[in-house]
Amino acid sequence: MTDLDDDYANMPYIPGGAAYPARWAQAAAAYRDAAMMLEIGYGPGAQRQVDIFLPTGTPKGVMIFVHGGYWMKFSRRDFSHLAAGAMAAGWAVALPGYDLAPAVRIAQITGLVAMAVAEVARRFSGPIRLCGHSAGGHLVARLASSDLLPAEVLARVEKVVPISPVSDLEPLLRTSMNATFGLDAEEARAESPVHAPRPKMPVEVWVGEAERPAFRDQARCLAEAWGAKLTVDPGRHHFDVIEGLETESPLLRAVIG
Repeated sequence: MTDLDDDYANMPYIPGGAAYPARWAQAAAAYRDAAMMLEIGYGPGAQRQVDIFLPTGTPKGVMIFVHGGYWMKFSRRDFSHLAAGAMAAGWAVALPGYDLAPAVRIAQITGLVAMAVAEVARRFSGPIRLCGHSAGGHLVARLASSDLLPAEVLARVEKVVPISPVSDLEPLLRTSMNATFGLDAEEARAESPVHAPRPKMPVEVWVGEAERPAFRDQARCLAEAWGAKLTVDPGRHHFDVIEGLETESPLLRAVIG
């Protein structure tokens, strides 16, 4: 393991960290059993699906949450329970899936998530709020700062909240994970939101106070590059920083408020 591998390792530095993935999956399954969910496709394959949770009555808009996992782990079905807060507040919530590395490159994943967002926008009217965690934070930041979304869809995106985002991919070139990503210097720079133009819509970068220094730096660098608001969530680490989406909280207000 290199020093950079350790810098970007979260689980060993979180008390009970190894238990979180199973806990997420269990909470997500229980939520799906109790909620009204639609599943729509945006391309061929089992992962190119979007789970949509609908509130009672006409939605105020759509919150889209993109999951993390270093572009190579987890699925939308591990995070269904994160729809609870926004849905209780009257928003529809969409959780897109996407193919994972090494089957696809990170640039391709970015394109897939853009396709998913465009399909959600085609089916649902009203404002869109984008948020994503870790690798998902990278993906929503990329969509905010590029022309990957159709102009009419991008115009509906009222706010973007990257949570603990990986905003500069160039350090990952020197990690063992890159054996899975297959990044080269050109793709790493092109896929790094810190090098992209400042988006037109409001952006609030969110990060946990108890996160690894590398992730706090990644969040700070993105906020500085874009002149965006940076919120440091007191006491939160990389795995529990997303829990605020489950209920009324400062994080939920940042996304849909």
